[in-house]
Amino acid sequence: MKVRKQLVNADNKKISKRARARLLDVNLSSCYVTPKGENADTVTLMNEIRDIYATYPFFGYRRITLELKDRDYMINRKKVQRLMQLMGLQAVYPKMNLSKRNHQHKVYPYLLKTFPPLKPHDVWCVDITYIKIAGGFIYLTALVDVVSRHAMGWHVSTSLDTESCLRALEMALATGYKPKIINSDQGCQFTSNEWIYQLTLLGVKISMDGKGRALDNIPIERFWRTVKYEEVYLRTYENVKEAKEHLNKYINWYNKSRRHSGINNHRPYEIMAGEKQATKWAFMPKLEVLESTEESKKSKACGFVDKSLTYPQDPQGPTTTASSNLLKKEKVGNKQQKVKPVDLSFKKAA
Repeated sequence: MKVRKQLVNADNKKISKRARARLLDVNLSSCYVTPKGENADTVTLMNEIRDIYATYPFFGYRRITLELKDRDYMINRKKVQRLMQLMGLQAVYPKMNLSKRNHQHKVYPYLLKTFPPLKPHDVWCVDITYIKIAGGFIYLTALVDVVSRHAMGWHVSTSLDTESCLRALEMALATGYKPKIINSDQGCQFTSNEWIYQLTLLGVKISMDGKGRALDNIPIERFWRTVKYEEVYLRTYENVKEAKEHLNKYINWYNKSRRHSGINNHRPYEIMAGEKQATKWAFMPKLEVLESTEESKKSKACGFVDKSLTYPQDPQGPTTTASSNLLKKEKVGNKQQKVKPVDLSFKKAA
C-alpha cells in the first residue's frame, strides 16, 4: 500500500492523480493525509515500556500493561501491544515445536531401553533443530552415533521436510557404516512413508521416543546444546550459505578434534572408528549386562523385536522427491557390517 500511494503522488502529466488512484485501488483522500508523529506523552510511555522490557524480556504486552498500571499509568493492553509492535519488541518464549506428528502415520516402539547399544553403530539418533539467521530460520538435521557421539551425517535446509532428513541419512551412509537401530522422535518427518520406507530398504530397525519424552533421545539433544553454545550463539549468520559453511566447519572439528567428556575425553572419531574404546556413554547398560558372556552381549545388543510385518510391503514404495535406490548388503561374518556408499539420486523409487 505504501508503494502504491507513492505511485499515486508521483508526478505524471499523462494521467491524472484521481485516475492513478482508481487504477491502483487507492483511496484518493488517504494520499492527502500526513500521519501525525507520536506526542511527548507517548514517547515517554514507549521509553517506560522499553525499560521494563530490558529488565524483563520474557514479559509480553499483558504483563507489561500490569507493570505500567503499577507505575500509575492509565493504559490498556491494546495500546501497549501496538507500541511494542511499533518498537519491534516481542517477549522471549519457546516458539517452535518441530515434533508435530501426523496421526495417520504409524508410530514404532522405543527399543533403546530394552536393547541398549554396546558398541559404535548399534544405534544412531536423529533429530531436527532450528537456527536463527538474519533473514529468518534454517533447519539442521543430524544423525549422531550414541556410543561415540560422532555426528555421522547432517544437512542444513530452509524448509522443514523429509528430504532434508534423507540427505542427512545419505551423508551418514557415505561413511561406509550402517546402524542396527535409528531412534527418532514422533515428528511427521520420521513417521512419513518416505523415511520409513528408506530405513526398511536398509534393513535398519526403527525406534521412536515416547510422547513428550525428550530424554529418550538425549544424545542428539546434548549434541544440539553443544552446537548452539559453542557455535551458533557466538555468531550472527547473515545468510544460509554462511551458516552452512560455519556449521560444516564446526561439526567436522567436533568429530575429529574436540575431546568429549561423555566418552572419557576421547575424540568422537576415535571411538567411532574403533581406535579407542569408550567406557561410558548415554544409555550405558547395567553392570550385569557388561559382565555377561559374549553371546549374551550379542543377543542384548542385537536381539531386536521383529516387526517386519509392520513395514511397507508394496515393492513399488512411496512416491517421494527424495527416494533412494536399494542398498546391497555386505555380510562380513560377525564383524561390524559396512555398506557401500549410496548415491541417493532423489528420483522416484523404482
